[in-house]
Amino acid sequence: MQPSSSSLAPVAPIIFLAVAIAAINWIDLARGKGKQSVAYPLSLLATLVLTFWFGLDAAGGETHYVFANLVVVDPMANVLSAFCSLGMFATLVYTRNYLAERDMFAGEFYMLSLFTLGGQIVMITGNNFLTLYLGLELLSLSSYALVALRRDSRVTSESAMKYFVLGALASGFLLYGMSMMYGATGSLNLGEVFRVVESGRVNNTMLAFGVVFLVAGLSFKLGAAPFHMWIPDIYQGSPTAVTLLIAGGPKVAAFALMLRVLVEGLLPLAVDWQMMLVVMSVASLAIGNLTAIVQTNLKRMLAYSTISHMGFVLLGMLSGVAGGKADGAAGAYSASMFYSVTYLLTTLGTFGLILLRTSKGFEAETLEDLKGMSRRNPWFAFLMLVMMFSLAGIPPTVGFYAKLSVLQAVVSTGQTWLAVVAVLFSLIGAFYYLRVVKLMYFDAPVGEEKMEATFGLRSLLSLNGLAIILLGIFPAALMNLCYTAIRATLAS
Repeated sequence: MQPSSSSLAPVAPIIFLAVAIAAINWIDLARGKGKQSVAYPLSLLATLVLTFWFGLDAAGGETHYVFANLVVVDPMANVLSAFCSLGMFATLVYTRNYLAERDMFAGEFYMLSLFTLGGQIVMITGNNFLTLYLGLELLSLSSYALVALRRDSRVTSESAMKYFVLGALASGFLLYGMSMMYGATGSLNLGEVFRVVESGRVNNTMLAFGVVFLVAGLSFKLGAAPFHMWIPDIYQGSPTAVTLLIAGGPKVAAFALMLRVLVEGLLPLAVDWQMMLVVMSVASLAIGNLTAIVQTNLKRMLAYSTISHMGFVLLGMLSGVAGGKADGAAGAYSASMFYSVTYLLTTLGTFGLILLRTSKGFEAETLEDLKGMSRRNPWFAFLMLVMMFSLAGIPPTVGFYAKLSVLQAVVSTGQTWLAVVAVLFSLIGAFYYLRVVKLMYFDAPVGEEKMEATFGLRSLLSLNGLAIILLGIFPAALMNLCYTAIRATLAS
């Protein structure tokens, strides 16, 4: 077992976030009703500070175990936490006008948003089943409340109830799996679980059932088939601002949770859980892409798109061990990490543009609402084209290289058939992304209103689109960052 550090310096950013949440909440309450909330600018400042703080810690490349090995702060944790913080910063900027126009621009939204960020970071840094579960529940409970924030809407209330019931079911699966792991290994610490499982001195029947329940619970949180049924309804029924919150950072945190549990804790059982991931990845690619083709609701189409993208994340996860050897583990898992990060960046830009298309009393929810977008604002239409190309995996966007890196990892294990299946479903999926481009550039607009944005919002959207293109042309820096972080995590 790794020695635990007595210093709190490695977790200082997490402590800062907790203090910031309490301070922002107190300040907002002290100002009272009737005054403009200061939660928005203070939340922006907090997330920006966290982004740079985690980024600086990631540059250090050190690994620290804190709080009696309950928390691990390694390069992977710092990199993913930095991207989640950056994603939250962009989310708050993109959703500002939407919330103000719908009387949701209040301290409650920002408190719950910061709590979801805290949950994501705890999930990313957890080194114990207990810590991971606490982070997951912090994220989940905050998300349930955010979905139900518009209490006067029957649709959002229904979505929140569905989300709560299905989320509780998935949490039950995870808890049951964790309890079986504890019964089989006698420990909740991931490092100790790894050593006991590797020794072979375990109850194999209990271990097998534990793995099944853990994979099922993790797949629900990731949004992979056949545990995907909640995603389309929640995406469609939630306010678009909340949909962006659910669609971005939590998927990165779910990837980290899956890697912590399956790789750091259960890598000796890779042959067993990788077979489960093969089935789920193919099912996710098939269900996600085929069902998205027939959707007319924009958010529902993107929900099925998310399911298909999670299939690619699973492809990388199942390629780490081949023939009982983990020689290519760092490359495969870093490909999944790279894919998760690029998916976050693309999702932010996509929903940011959808939010920009909405206005007071109007929701951009159907594909028809994007008709003639190039005539309303050519620059924003181009940015949406870039996002669609990236989601489809068309060069020179980063989505192309993300898919390519995952497929290379799959082929390196000898599972060429699986890579062929992924490519075929990606070709099918390109149809509904290109349909959006066709609507924007070749169909007449409905209405004459222009798409306007503030200088700050326009700048951030432009930077987001530029990042998608530049990372597609020069992907080596981010890919090397992911590879170095994963290699450090596997070595610790």
